[in-house]
Amino acid sequence: MLKINIITIFPDFFKTSVSYSILKRAQEKGLVEFNLLDLRQWSEDNYKTIDEHPYGGGAGMVMMLPPVYKALQSLKFPSNVILPSAKGKIWNQGMAKQFSEFNEMTFIVPHFEGIDERVVENLVNYEISIGPYVLSGGEIPTLSIIDSIVRLLPGVLGNPESIIDESYSEIIPNSQEAGSLQATYLEYPQYTKPSKFVTEEGKEWVVPEVLLSGDHKKIDDWRKNKKKLVKINC
Repeated sequence: MLKINIITIFPDFFKTSVSYSILKRAQEKGLVEFNLLDLRQWSEDNYKTIDEHPYGGGAGMVMMLPPVYKALQSLKFPSNVILPSAKGKIWNQGMAKQFSEFNEMTFIVPHFEGIDERVVENLVNYEISIGPYVLSGGEIPTLSIIDSIVRLLPGVLGNPESIIDESYSEIIPNSQEAGSLQATYLEYPQYTKPSKFVTEEGKEWVVPEVLLSGDHKKIDDWRKNKKKLVKINC
C-alpha cells in the first residue's frame, strides 16, 4: 500500500477530492491510504496563524517554518517530502512512474505568496512544478501529481493495458528525430459510436474507415503512424 500524507490548510478540499473516481477506487482496493493533516493545528497562537509578512518587505504573506516543522515531526520526519512549487523541476511521466514505486510520500501544500525557504533547504526532498505558470496555491498541483502517481499503481485501473500505449508512456533517449534529445509519443486518436455524425448544418464527421475494417494489422499500422513524436524535458 502507498501511504500519502498531505499537510495542508484546506484538508476538506482534499477529503472531497480523493473521494471520487480513480482515487476513490484505489482506496477501496486497499492500494493507497490518504492521511490528511491540518497545518493550523501546529500554529503557535490562538489565532491559528501559519503565515506572516516576509522579511525585507514585499507583497503577500509567507507560510511560516515552525508549523511545517512540527507537522513533519509528528510524522517522524518521513522521507520523500514533496513541495509543489513554480520553481521546482517540471513533473513528467517518468517521474510519476518512479514515485509510484514509493511506499510513502508526504506533500507540503503551499499557499499565499510562498513558503519560508528554510523549509525547502532543510525539510523537502523534491520541489516540483506542474508547468511554467503560477497558481494561487499548491492544492491543484498536489492533486495532479497524486493522480498521475496513483493511476500507475498495479491494480488501480480496471484494464492494465490502458497505460501501455497512452501518451508519455514510452521514453526514447537520444532520439534522432528529436535532434538527439529525449522524446516520447503522444497517443493515437480515439473514436467511438456513432461512426458517422451529421451536424445541423449538414456536415458529416466520420470515423476513419480503417478502424471499421476489422483488419487488426491495418489498424495497428494506422495507430503507429498516427502516434506523434515530441521532444520532452526530463
